[in-house]
Amino acid sequence: MRVFSWNLFHGRDFPPEPELFTLRSKLFGATERGRDYVQVNHDLYAQFAGLISSARWDVAMLQECPPRWADRLARQCAAEAERSLTSRNSFGAVRAAIAERRPDLMGSWEGGCNLTLVRRDFAAVVASEEVVLTRRPERRTVAISRLDNGTCVANLHASGPRLQAVPDCLLAAQELARFAAGSPHLLAGDFNESPRSSPALFADLINRFGLGPIADDPDSIDQVMAFGLQTIEPPWLWRERLRDRGDSPHRLRLSDHAPVQASFATPKRGDERKRGIFPRTDSRHN
Repeated sequence: MRVFSWNLFHGRDFPPEPELFTLRSKLFGATERGRDYVQVNHDLYAQFAGLISSARWDVAMLQECPPRWADRLARQCAAEAERSLTSRNSFGAVRAAIAERRPDLMGSWEGGCNLTLVRRDFAAVVASEEVVLTRRPERRTVAISRLDNGTCVANLHASGPRLQAVPDCLLAAQELARFAAGSPHLLAGDFNESPRSSPALFADLINRFGLGPIADDPDSIDQVMAFGLQTIEPPWLWRERLRDRGDSPHRLRLSDHAPVQASFATPKRGDERKRGIFPRTDSRHN
């Protein structure tokens, strides 16, 4: 099972040149060009979807994904989608209309979701559950899915403030273990804490919940950690997040996060779904 996890930064670009973030770009959509990078303020679905759909994965877990992208991404990736709304999703149609034209003006106020994509030629989702981790300062969830090969996957976006991120991660690991009930499982997403910033958290995840390994960068808050699965390729971060803009010498950097990937051996896919052992169920926990 090849796993891909990425925080999409609400579908926006994030050049490493701060001077490119100007008021005229934010308000009027002007493109700003620096020495190496370009900063744009228009819809980047094609660029994000092109990268995601062309990457090699069986299960993709996306955070800060614009909810309006969910169905289109699933179709483009030939995948089944499980969507869990996070914060700021009231008046979604109005927010989405503005964000589609001026994503930097709306920023995170468009609303977001955790989106799990499972490619149809790999497995099917037979059960799912959304667990609300916290409602303040923002609604955060972990979206858990059971696949018909017996593996469970959980998509997490923990809270930003450090004091809340740790309990979010631990609660997500606890709820995943409960849902999996001994089945192989993995927890992936934006933990908002890194092994360097919070060694006690990762010690808990490893020793108490049996999750691992951690990504190859000790400062990475983006992780893919598994239980009961043989690691084939340990989690590694993409170092390159740049996209060429045709013949332009400038580059476009998608998101303020790098994707993380890993590969694991999974149980042999059987006929559990046909026999009705894992009937399709959906539930929500507060």
